[in-house]
Amino acid sequence: MVRAKTFFTQEEQQRIEEAVRRAEARTSGEIVPMVVDASYDYPRSEILGGVLFSLALAVTVSWAFGGSSVWVFLPVFALAYFPFKLLIRAFPGLKRRLIHPEEIRGEVEEKALVSFVERGLHHTRDETGVLILISLFERRVHVLADRGIHTKVPSQAWEEIVSRVTEGIRRGNACEALCAAIGRCADLLEEHFPRKADDSNELPDLILD
Repeated sequence: MVRAKTFFTQEEQQRIEEAVRRAEARTSGEIVPMVVDASYDYPRSEILGGVLFSLALAVTVSWAFGGSSVWVFLPVFALAYFPFKLLIRAFPGLKRRLIHPEEIRGEVEEKALVSFVERGLHHTRDETGVLILISLFERRVHVLADRGIHTKVPSQAWEEIVSRVTEGIRRGNACEALCAAIGRCADLLEEHFPRKADDSNELPDLILD
């Protein structure tokens, strides 16, 4: 699986940081793109997959070679469980299929909220921090804006940002899509949160974690 720190090339990282600087030259909002390997490690999916696959193998072997004997079933099940668990851990695509979409959605949202607080986006002077989170394992994008923005910009407006970045990643144009999304964030913020004369860059322009 591609890691967050290498998801964008050095040139692409510079382009994204420049897009953030251009956007923040138009608004007092603080826009922070963030890429993470995963929002959660989902240990339950590995356990579930290990049980299901080892169960299927044990049933098949005991039926075919042991006359459905429990004394064949149990050792096969026990010996196969951990290899299958490690196999699922090694193949993110398989692991992802064992996780309910609602669990994925909830974990990505929680990661965005935790990161928002940990990275200090809630401490901006005018409460105008915006986090664009890209979670690679889940293949999800989530946008979280501080409370100063919610009174002016409806939450539905961020759906366009999510769709734009998600589609760009799917098409292999993640950098272009993210830069365009950052510009669109500035469009949404500029009217209500124009840049002030004493504004400063309070937050990182890109976080790869």
